[in-house]
Amino acid sequence: MLKNDLMVKNPLRGLVNGKNTLLTNGQIGAVLARAGVGKTAFIVQIALSGLLQHKNVLHVSLREPVQKVSLWYEEVFRRFAEQYGPSAVQHLWETILTHRFIMTFQAEDFGVSKLAERISDLTEQAIFFPQIILIDGLSFSKPPTEILDAMRPLALQWGVEIWFTARIHRPETTAAVGSTKPPDAIIDLFETAIQLDPDDNRVHVRILKCPQAQMDHPGLFLDPSTMLIMDKSV
Repeated sequence: MLKNDLMVKNPLRGLVNGKNTLLTNGQIGAVLARAGVGKTAFIVQIALSGLLQHKNVLHVSLREPVQKVSLWYEEVFRRFAEQYGPSAVQHLWETILTHRFIMTFQAEDFGVSKLAERISDLTEQAIFFPQIILIDGLSFSKPPTEILDAMRPLALQWGVEIWFTARIHRPETTAAVGSTKPPDAIIDLFETAIQLDPDDNRVHVRILKCPQAQMDHPGLFLDPSTMLIMDKSV
C-alpha cells in the first residue's frame, strides 16, 4: 500500500502520463544546473522512482564516498514518506535497498571502459544487474562527446537507461526558457535534458528536451527546504 501510494504521488508521473519514466532503455539523459542547486537530490529521486518499481539502480558517484551517497538516499526517502508510519517506511526502505548498488570512482580515474569492466564483474558473478545507471559528478566544462559516444552502444547492449548530472559553468541567456539555458552543444547530446533553474524561493525544473514528456504540463520545482520534487499544479 505504501509503495503504491508513493508511486501514485510521484510528481514525475505527471510529466510522462503516469509512466514514471523520462527515459526508455538505451537512452541517455542529463540533469543540468550550476553548482549547489540540487542535481544530486533530483537524481536520487529519479532513482527512488525506479526503486519503487523494483528496478535495479546503479549509482556511480565521482565525488562522494559510498556512505555519503547512502545518506542522501535515506534522507530524501524519509522526507518523501514522512507522513506514513515509521514501521511501514522502514520495511519499504529495506525492501528497495536490495535493488540499489553504489559504485564510486575518483573523477580523474573515471572512464567508460573502467565502468564497463566493473559492471561486467557484477553481472558475471550474478551480484547485480542494473536497469538504471546514474553517473553523478562528471565534469561538463566541455561537451563530453567522447564519453557519451562510448556509453550509448553500451546502454543499448545492456538495455539500461543512463542519467548524468552536469554542472554547467557558463549558461547562456535565452528568452525561451525565461532565465538561463545550457548551450545547445550540451543539450543535443542527450535524449532527455532537464535544467534546474533557481530563483528567490524555489528551484524550477525545466524540461529542455524529452520525447516522453508532456511539454504543456504546469511543471515541477524543488522545494529548497526539503529538496523534494513538487508539482506546481497541486
